[in-house]
Amino acid sequence: MSIDGCVGHMSLPAPDEDIGEYFNDLMHQDVDLIAYGRKMYEIMFPYWAEEANWENKLDKEFGQWITDLDKIVFSRTLDSAEYSTRIVRTDPAAELLKLKQAPGKNISVDTVSLFAQIAQAGLIDEYHFVVHPVIVGQGTRLLEGNLPERLQLKLVESKVFESGCVALRYLKS
Repeated sequence: MSIDGCVGHMSLPAPDEDIGEYFNDLMHQDVDLIAYGRKMYEIMFPYWAEEANWENKLDKEFGQWITDLDKIVFSRTLDSAEYSTRIVRTDPAAELLKLKQAPGKNISVDTVSLFAQIAQAGLIDEYHFVVHPVIVGQGTRLLEGNLPERLQLKLVESKVFESGCVALRYLKS
Protein backbone atom coordinates (compact mmCIF):
# COMPACT_ATOMS: atom_id res chain seq x y z
CA MET A 1 0.00 0.00 0.00
CA SER A 2 1.04 3.61 -0.41
CA ILE A 3 1.64 5.90 2.55
CA ASP A 4 -1.85 7.33 2.04
CA GLY A 5 -3.49 3.87 2.13
CA CYS A 6 -3.99 3.21 -1.59
CA VAL A 7 -3.74 -0.44 -2.49
CA GLY A 8 -4.35 -0.54 -6.22
CA HIS A 9 -1.56 -2.66 -7.68
CA MET A 10 -1.35 -0.44 -10.78
CA SER A 11 -0.56 2.62 -8.62
CA LEU A 12 2.41 1.09 -6.84
CA PRO A 13 5.90 0.20 -8.02
CA ALA A 14 6.50 -3.46 -8.86
CA PRO A 15 7.96 -5.34 -5.89
CA ASP A 16 11.73 -5.59 -5.94
CA GLU A 17 13.62 -8.80 -5.12
CA ASP A 18 13.71 -8.11 -1.35
CA ILE A 19 9.95 -7.61 -1.16
CA GLY A 20 9.34 -10.61 -3.41
CA GLU A 21 11.42 -12.78 -1.08
CA TYR A 22 9.61 -11.36 1.95
CA PHE A 23 6.19 -12.27 0.54
CA ASN A 24 7.32 -15.68 -0.69
CA ASP A 25 8.78 -16.52 2.73
CA LEU A 26 5.72 -15.24 4.57
CA MET A 27 3.26 -17.12 2.42
CA HIS A 28 5.22 -20.39 2.13
CA GLN A 29 5.73 -20.75 5.87
CA ASP A 30 2.38 -19.75 7.27
CA VAL A 31 -0.45 -20.07 4.74
CA ASP A 32 -2.38 -23.06 3.45
CA LEU A 33 -5.48 -21.27 2.09
CA ILE A 34 -6.01 -17.96 0.31
CA ALA A 35 -9.36 -16.19 0.12
CA TYR A 36 -10.13 -13.79 -2.71
CA GLY A 37 -13.00 -11.69 -3.91
CA ARG A 38 -13.90 -12.13 -7.56
CA LYS A 39 -12.02 -9.09 -8.88
CA MET A 40 -8.75 -9.98 -7.18
CA TYR A 41 -9.05 -13.61 -8.22
CA GLU A 42 -9.48 -12.51 -11.84
CA ILE A 43 -6.40 -10.26 -11.55
CA MET A 44 -4.30 -13.09 -10.12
CA PHE A 45 -5.48 -15.89 -12.42
CA PRO A 46 -4.68 -17.06 -14.99
CA TYR A 47 -1.72 -14.59 -14.88
CA TRP A 48 0.27 -16.41 -12.18
CA ALA A 49 -0.55 -19.84 -13.58
CA GLU A 50 1.14 -19.06 -16.91
CA GLU A 51 4.86 -19.81 -16.91
CA ALA A 52 5.41 -17.17 -19.61
CA ASN A 53 4.74 -14.53 -16.91
CA TRP A 54 7.46 -15.80 -14.61
CA GLU A 55 10.38 -13.44 -15.20
CA ASN A 56 12.74 -14.76 -12.52
CA LYS A 57 13.26 -17.38 -9.81
CA LEU A 58 11.00 -15.56 -7.32
CA ASP A 59 8.17 -15.29 -9.86
CA LYS A 60 8.51 -19.00 -10.62
CA GLU A 61 8.43 -19.91 -6.91
CA PHE A 62 5.42 -17.70 -6.32
CA GLY A 63 3.58 -18.77 -9.47
CA GLN A 64 3.97 -22.48 -8.78
CA TRP A 65 3.07 -22.12 -5.13
CA ILE A 66 0.02 -19.89 -5.55
CA THR A 67 -1.35 -21.93 -8.46
CA ASP A 68 -1.18 -25.17 -6.46
CA LEU A 69 -2.33 -23.75 -3.11
CA ASP A 70 -5.97 -24.22 -2.08
CA LYS A 71 -7.99 -21.07 -2.69
CA ILE A 72 -11.54 -19.87 -2.26
CA VAL A 73 -13.14 -17.04 -4.15
CA PHE A 74 -16.21 -15.28 -2.79
CA SER A 75 -18.48 -14.49 -5.70
CA ARG A 76 -22.14 -14.50 -6.63
CA THR A 77 -21.38 -14.10 -10.34
CA LEU A 78 -18.34 -16.23 -11.17
CA ASP A 79 -19.36 -19.34 -13.10
CA SER A 80 -16.21 -21.39 -12.66
CA ALA A 81 -12.78 -21.29 -11.06
CA GLU A 82 -9.55 -23.14 -11.73
CA TYR A 83 -6.16 -23.62 -10.13
CA SER A 84 -7.20 -25.39 -6.90
CA THR A 85 -9.97 -22.85 -6.31
CA ARG A 86 -13.53 -23.32 -5.17
CA ILE A 87 -16.27 -20.72 -5.40
CA VAL A 88 -18.10 -19.76 -2.20
CA ARG A 89 -21.45 -18.00 -2.55
CA THR A 90 -22.32 -17.79 1.15
CA ASP A 91 -21.57 -15.04 3.65
CA PRO A 92 -17.77 -14.46 3.69
CA ALA A 93 -17.57 -13.85 7.44
CA ALA A 94 -19.51 -17.02 8.28
CA GLU A 95 -17.45 -19.12 5.86
CA LEU A 96 -14.13 -17.73 7.11
CA LEU A 97 -15.16 -18.34 10.73
CA LYS A 98 -15.91 -21.98 9.87
CA LEU A 99 -12.59 -22.35 8.02
CA LYS A 100 -10.67 -20.62 10.80
CA GLN A 101 -11.95 -23.19 13.30
CA ALA A 102 -10.78 -26.09 11.13
CA PRO A 103 -7.28 -27.54 11.53
CA GLY A 104 -4.54 -26.10 9.38
CA LYS A 105 -2.20 -23.17 9.06
CA ASN A 106 -3.30 -19.61 8.38
CA ILE A 107 -5.80 -18.24 5.92
CA SER A 108 -4.57 -15.27 3.92
CA VAL A 109 -7.33 -12.91 2.84
CA ASP A 110 -5.92 -11.17 -0.21
CA THR A 111 -8.71 -8.87 -1.22
CA VAL A 112 -9.65 -5.35 -0.23
CA SER A 113 -13.35 -5.87 -0.91
CA LEU A 114 -13.74 -8.13 2.13
CA PHE A 115 -11.43 -6.30 4.51
CA ALA A 116 -13.98 -4.19 6.41
CA GLN A 117 -16.48 -7.04 6.73
CA ILE A 118 -14.05 -9.57 8.14
CA ALA A 119 -12.21 -7.06 10.32
CA GLN A 120 -15.55 -5.96 11.74
CA ALA A 121 -16.42 -9.61 12.45
CA GLY A 122 -13.17 -9.95 14.45
CA LEU A 123 -11.80 -12.67 12.16
CA ILE A 124 -8.38 -11.16 11.51
CA ASP A 125 -5.78 -12.13 14.09
CA GLU A 126 -2.74 -10.79 12.29
CA TYR A 127 -2.23 -7.94 9.82
CA HIS A 128 0.68 -7.69 7.38
CA PHE A 129 1.24 -4.47 5.46
CA VAL A 130 4.04 -3.41 3.15
CA VAL A 131 4.01 0.36 2.86
CA HIS A 132 5.65 1.87 -0.22
CA PRO A 133 7.26 5.31 0.11
CA VAL A 134 4.82 6.97 -2.31
CA ILE A 135 1.71 9.08 -2.00
CA VAL A 136 -0.74 8.09 -4.69
CA GLY A 137 -3.58 10.45 -3.85
CA GLN A 138 -6.33 8.45 -5.55
CA GLY A 139 -7.60 4.95 -6.13
CA THR A 140 -8.75 2.05 -4.04
CA ARG A 141 -7.91 2.41 -0.38
CA LEU A 142 -7.49 -0.35 2.16
CA LEU A 143 -10.58 0.73 4.03
CA GLU A 144 -13.23 2.45 1.96
CA GLY A 145 -16.05 2.01 4.44
CA ASN A 146 -16.41 2.81 8.08
CA LEU A 147 -15.82 0.36 10.88
CA PRO A 148 -18.31 0.56 13.74
CA GLU A 149 -15.42 0.76 16.18
CA ARG A 150 -11.73 1.45 16.06
CA LEU A 151 -9.44 -1.55 15.68
CA GLN A 152 -6.65 -1.53 18.24
CA LEU A 153 -3.52 -3.27 16.94
CA LYS A 154 -0.15 -4.08 18.47
CA LEU A 155 3.00 -3.76 16.33
CA VAL A 156 5.04 -6.95 16.77
CA GLU A 157 7.48 -6.74 13.87
CA SER A 158 8.79 -4.28 11.31
CA LYS A 159 11.35 -4.47 8.56
CA VAL A 160 12.76 -1.66 6.44
CA PHE A 161 13.85 -2.57 2.91
CA GLU A 162 16.56 -0.82 0.86
CA SER A 163 13.81 0.51 -1.41
CA GLY A 164 12.35 2.46 1.52
CA CYS A 165 9.36 0.13 1.80
CA VAL A 166 8.44 -0.91 5.31
CA ALA A 167 6.88 -4.27 6.23
CA LEU A 168 4.68 -4.06 9.32
CA ARG A 169 3.15 -6.95 11.24
CA TYR A 170 0.41 -6.29 13.75
CA LEU A 171 -1.62 -8.49 16.07
CA LYS A 172 -5.12 -7.76 17.23
CA SER A 173 -4.91 -6.27 20.74
